[in-house]
Amino acid sequence: MTLKWYGQAFFKIVIKNSQKENVVLAIDPFDKTLGPKVPNFPADILLISHSHYDHSNKSAIKGTPFLIEGPGEYERKGIFIKGILGFHDNSKGKERGTITIYKISGEDMSVCHLSDIGQNSLTEEQMDELGEIDILLIPVGGIYTIGAKQASEIIAQVEPKIVIPMHYKIPGVKVNLQGVEKFLKIMGLENITPQEKLKISSKDLPKEETQVLLLQP
Repeated sequence: MTLKWYGQAFFKIVIKNSQKENVVLAIDPFDKTLGPKVPNFPADILLISHSHYDHSNKSAIKGTPFLIEGPGEYERKGIFIKGILGFHDNSKGKERGTITIYKISGEDMSVCHLSDIGQNSLTEEQMDELGEIDILLIPVGGIYTIGAKQASEIIAQVEPKIVIPMHYKIPGVKVNLQGVEKFLKIMGLENITPQEKLKISSKDLPKEETQVLLLQP
């Protein structure tokens, strides 16, 4: 499995299915209004967590991907995806509406994309729906989502093997977000070198403590 982050909540994930075919997933592509150049690439599956401009630029993805835009259970090309209802704020969506949390399963691993979650914690129902998570993609920049402290608390809830922070301030982004530094400090980390992408198999997953990785946008 390979994960590439482009900024905000935009990821490209490549997973081999049981036929050893590469299946390409795109999640939450942003549009040019955000600031950075918008990547364009073909995908087999496109996941949109909510309709905000920085998460729903379908035109960035080439071809005719299988489109998923909400809660439910899906299967495409041997990849299993579960969409779970979540909230963009801590008031059950009354302020900024709902989002879809996605769990993606393939190559004997599970990835959870928490979108623009604004809840201070996950509900028991959400935790039951998620089950075990190997790789957690979580916003840490605050303002429109959870910030560093809430992110650390949700990580403690989920207990993933790997955490990749997202949706924080990077060069070129016009939205007023916090940087990743506060999150790293709360997690007791410093001097982490960002990776261009994460390439991993199930045998490479950490066996004990949760590992935090930074990806270059």
